[in-house]
Amino acid sequence: MNLIKSILLGLAITAATGAFAEPVFTKGVVKKVAPDAGKVTIIHEELVNLDMPAMTMVFRVADEAMFEQLEPGDDIEFVADRVNGKLTVTDLK
Repeated sequence: MNLIKSILLGLAITAATGAFAEPVFTKGVVKKVAPDAGKVTIIHEELVNLDMPAMTMVFRVADEAMFEQLEPGDDIEFVADRVNGKLTVTDLK
């Protein structure tokens, strides 16, 4: 019984640690901004958290207010993740 409790405790700690992991920012350059479509095209470095190589991709944005910070040619650092199955910019620097 103690072995089971120890295993469950270890799993809980591991899960909690992942839940509080720092977001992974990626460097990129804004190529195109399409606020009406809710999308931005970014030439980006490797997306480590998504296991994707460097390339040019179209992303949705999590918050429309982000468009105020985006202009073609801007160097940015951003967080991308899958939100409801769609690649989405969730944070910007």
